[in-house]
Amino acid sequence: MTILAFSGSPRSASAIGHLLRAAVAVAPAGINCTFYEDVLALPLFSPDLDAPSSSVAPAVAALREQLRAADAVLIATPEYAYGMPGSLKNALDWLVSAGSFYGKPTGVLSASPSEVGGDRARAGLLLTLEALGAAIVPAASFPIPLVRTRLGAAGEVTDTGLATKLTAAMTALVAAVPVPDLAD
Repeated sequence: MTILAFSGSPRSASAIGHLLRAAVAVAPAGINCTFYEDVLALPLFSPDLDAPSSSVAPAVAALREQLRAADAVLIATPEYAYGMPGSLKNALDWLVSAGSFYGKPTGVLSASPSEVGGDRARAGLLLTLEALGAAIVPAASFPIPLVRTRLGAAGEVTDTGLATKLTAAMTALVAAVPVPDLAD
């Protein structure tokens, strides 16, 4: 089973990246996790560039393949001006026609230094994921307030409550993946 840890942050050493690494570190045994952290590599979305008669940019094809190969997704976003970063929305726009998220178990995290933990960005992300047909796993979806107080200097999770919540989120995400029927 493969989980795609999808960072919505355009920053290289972001708190979002640290949180995803912490979540992956507590994934149940035997789970393969891959990372997508390259939202800035994608061209600006245009329906004209995503027409059936045209080939998409290599960065778009790579993102679509990573998502297609994943059994579940844990996506995380920071909050910029009460919303998700434009680069994350751009990445998600490239996934609409591919149908890659449809029915895929998905956990949704948001984090910010504010007391609401990026909840407004998370709300916008949830709306977009709903349009993409993602199967949101509530137990793997939550905001992380005051994120800077929960991470150490190297990005490690120092808050035991958050560590426990990330472990529960990964367990719930894995449990949401349908088990293939071996009789077929």
